[in-house]
Amino acid sequence: MSRFDSAGRLSLDDFRHEALAEVGSTNTECLERARKGALSGLWITADRQMDGRGRRGRAWFSEPGNLYASLLLIDAAPMERLGSLPLAVAVAVQDAVSRVMPLNAPEVLIKWPNDILIERRKICGILIEGETLPDGRHGLVVGIGINVSVAPDAGLYPVATLRDFGVSASPDELFAHLFQSMAEALSLWNRGRGIAAIMERWKQVAGGIGENITVNLPDCSISGRFSGIDDTGLLKLETDDGGTRLIAAGDVFFG
Repeated sequence: MSRFDSAGRLSLDDFRHEALAEVGSTNTECLERARKGALSGLWITADRQMDGRGRRGRAWFSEPGNLYASLLLIDAAPMERLGSLPLAVAVAVQDAVSRVMPLNAPEVLIKWPNDILIERRKICGILIEGETLPDGRHGLVVGIGINVSVAPDAGLYPVATLRDFGVSASPDELFAHLFQSMAEALSLWNRGRGIAAIMERWKQVAGGIGENITVNLPDCSISGRFSGIDDTGLLKLETDDGGTRLIAAGDVFFG
């Protein structure tokens, strides 16, 4: 049974963790558990993924030395509120990474919607996947890969590892912080009812607000000034013609 506080939010006791040495994909493993009736709050971590994946079907580099973690959420929120979940997840990951950074280290920032950057180099990827389960529940999996000591060859963005910035924490130590910070962020998010509080935290650690950016969409690229996010988490792009375009998904590039 789930444990809730007086406001109906999940507590830290609702989350549990299973560590695996090797797995095809932690996201796939979580979804398979969900199809078999697993309850919300299950974390799966692995030392290595053989078939890791990122957004839009991209392969995800998954050699030992990094943190590969997925969290299963069941009926996390009404469908109309789920769009704000990536912001809550980003806030949690940013907080966890910040906790292991050395004193006087560069800031850990979020690039919309949920990439984690240090000195504008990507150190984390987040992939959220979901499906309707055989019993009618809606299963969501939050997949998180953090470059602790190994980085892939640069792809769309410059990449880095936490070791590059003097972090000594192991993947297990980093996960202990993530376990706590995610519970706190999801409690604050409160099944989507707390989006305003999440967005305030997100804006405090967001990178690039007020700057010129380019957003790659599936069919085109558009440029403009990143003026923030709206009250649902969509990116607001001020275009050269004086208009504002709201963007739900895309690859953001600074400059």
